[in-house]
Amino acid sequence: MFARAYQIASRYTFPVVVFRRFFDGEVQSSLATFIIVNEEGWLLTAAHVVSEIPLIQRHREAIAAYDAQAAAIAADERLTAKQKRTRVAHLAHDDHWLTHLSFLWGPGDVAVHDFKVDPVADLAAGRLEPPPTFAAEDYPTFKDPQGELVCGTSLCRLGFPFHTVPATFDEPEQRFVVAPGSLPAPRFPLEGIYTRDGYVSDPASGRRVRFIETSSPGLKGQSGGPIVDVQGRVWGLQSRTLHLDLGFSPEVIEGGRQIVEHQFINVGVGTHVEEIVRFLRENEIAFRMSEE
Repeated sequence: MFARAYQIASRYTFPVVVFRRFFDGEVQSSLATFIIVNEEGWLLTAAHVVSEIPLIQRHREAIAAYDAQAAAIAADERLTAKQKRTRVAHLAHDDHWLTHLSFLWGPGDVAVHDFKVDPVADLAAGRLEPPPTFAAEDYPTFKDPQGELVCGTSLCRLGFPFHTVPATFDEPEQRFVVAPGSLPAPRFPLEGIYTRDGYVSDPASGRRVRFIETSSPGLKGQSGGPIVDVQGRVWGLQSRTLHLDLGFSPEVIEGGRQIVEHQFINVGVGTHVEEIVRFLRENEIAFRMSEE
């Protein structure tokens, strides 16, 4: 059913790998998804995918303050070496302060500029520069939110779950090194139906933001990826997954113990195309919308 839609969406859907290095030296990486909206290199993804960009600046300020205190202790000639080590060890710090953060957008060597972020709608846009050599042969068509959007419509979500991109950190070069053979990441489609809408209210602005719910969950690695119909038109952008209590709690015997199992259904939640169209227009980003 979605073979043609998969082919269409694959032309503009790519992985983004997020690399993190923490104060204690630990290195982590995760996968998410983005789509290229137009020939100017504008991309769309979920806001939470890039939420650590402002966070690392705060962490670097905290690390600079820590380093200044440690340097002052080291320079204090009244202290013995043991006393210095003890005082430094007792300085307030957080092992999960971010020291380095990097993004690998698709298979190309590109950077993203001019970020526009709407955290309430979980949307982020940025401009790839230089224009990527992997740029889409085709660009997405967004479902007209003024047209008919019928619950029960078959939809498909595309992204990059079930894959890892291990990395290390090269201290002398101050850069992340990707494990050989871990890229490219394979795409993974997941079908479902449009079940209903959900809304998030923002007390600060008074906004009420619309989201689309599907009967299938969004998987880790699909955040920011498109939710499309059988024609390949974008109805939403994957935001998160909800775990809805089914109200069933069967009792089972496991390992000789009686256990109550609480059962849930996992449903996907994506930013509604109505919000996407508004966001693109507000930021003067060119896009293509279906004619209905």
